[in-house]
Amino acid sequence: MRMALRLAERAGEAGEVPVGAVVVAEGRVVARAWNQVELLKDGTAHAEMIALTQAAAALGDWRLTGATLYVTKEPCAMCAGAMVNTRLSRVVFGCADPRCGCAGSVLGITDFPGMLHRVQVTGGVLGGECLERLREFFRRRRQEERGKGAGVGAAP
Repeated sequence: MRMALRLAERAGEAGEVPVGAVVVAEGRVVARAWNQVELLKDGTAHAEMIALTQAAAALGDWRLTGATLYVTKEPCAMCAGAMVNTRLSRVVFGCADPRCGCAGSVLGITDFPGMLHRVQVTGGVLGGECLERLREFFRRRRQEERGKGAGVGAAP
């Protein structure tokens, strides 16, 4: 998770929502990624999606059975669905997402009855640090937005 936090920091420095992800399989790191939605102009370029794609390429199989994905924030519906579809064994996340989390907070896509596969979920690992990284990013973003409104013709 520490590696995922460093990747999240990299995302934040690039103006991306600070989420980092790492896939471990066969006792080694096989993929690492951070959010690149803005960079790639691609709404699917979440850290988890990129890491799952990299892991499949590294392992030579789309099935990620036996692999664990570490991610700093609870996965959204798209990412949770991809974890199920790739047969990922386990996801470990930092902070929960009470608005959009789909690994148990809002929806339980990773453990939904009737799915072809269920992903084991562990949440809250370094959750405070992961949450603080997100809070600080959005705090800075709001300050920057307020600063833009203070230009010529702006209300006092």
